[in-house]
Amino acid sequence: MSFVNLYNPPPPADPPPGTDTAVDPDGPSLYGPSPYDINFAFPLDTAWLESTHVRLTPFIPRVHARAYWDAVAPVSTELFRHFGIAWATMEENLAYIEKSYRQSPENILFAIIDKTRSGEASAQRDDDAMSAPPAAGSLAGVISLLHTSSKNLTAEIGYTVVLPAFQRTHVAAHAVGLLLRYCLDLPSASPPGLGLRRVQWMAYPENIASIRLAEKMGFKREGVFRWMWAVSDEEGVKPRKGDSMEDKTGRDTVILAICWDDWEEGGRSRVQSRISA
Repeated sequence: MSFVNLYNPPPPADPPPGTDTAVDPDGPSLYGPSPYDINFAFPLDTAWLESTHVRLTPFIPRVHARAYWDAVAPVSTELFRHFGIAWATMEENLAYIEKSYRQSPENILFAIIDKTRSGEASAQRDDDAMSAPPAAGSLAGVISLLHTSSKNLTAEIGYTVVLPAFQRTHVAAHAVGLLLRYCLDLPSASPPGLGLRRVQWMAYPENIASIRLAEKMGFKREGVFRWMWAVSDEEGVKPRKGDSMEDKTGRDTVILAICWDDWEEGGRSRVQSRISA
């Protein structure tokens, strides 16, 4: 029996509705629509995303992008060493955020605000942002939820970047703890959680700090996915001769997870003690 394969790659996506396309050296089309639509397919109660020291709020490029990029750009080589992806300009980073987060309803990127430090938490651009009172605290980094699934009640905490001035402080533990509480508490809780069954964490084996943070927050190591990623990374392993992507090295990834039963059997109290400190 004969067959055909008429697959054609999809055309580039059109700009999202409402996106500002005016000419501007900062590329406002990459800042998304105004007001900013987080386009997240799950309920989001920000009351559940705040501790005594840290607040998580959706990352809004017009509000947070300039301050974030100014902090990461000088140290980007080291800061993104274990991400397998890097950006040369803020515009490249904004394009990644637009495509990977705002246009993906199962993903959401949060700005981490350290409430214990005063300072410029944002570089506000639009009239709405400029007219609003500045939020207390300082931008300390970003953290995201990925692949959030209502079908399987699962999610992944990923793309966690703590700015150098806030590393080795309470910031990372509080940010991760707040997302765990939001994901694993039941919808009947107050404020309501998502009631997920599993939250996953992935890290390169060489990223010891990431693995230690996950384990400190109650994640259990489940194994290693070998040759999980093809990346432009000199520290990766070279593929075999004739590989279709010989210019990209391979990376393994460590898989950790915390599930609803871990959460109910001590995980919640462990996390709560850390984010209440």
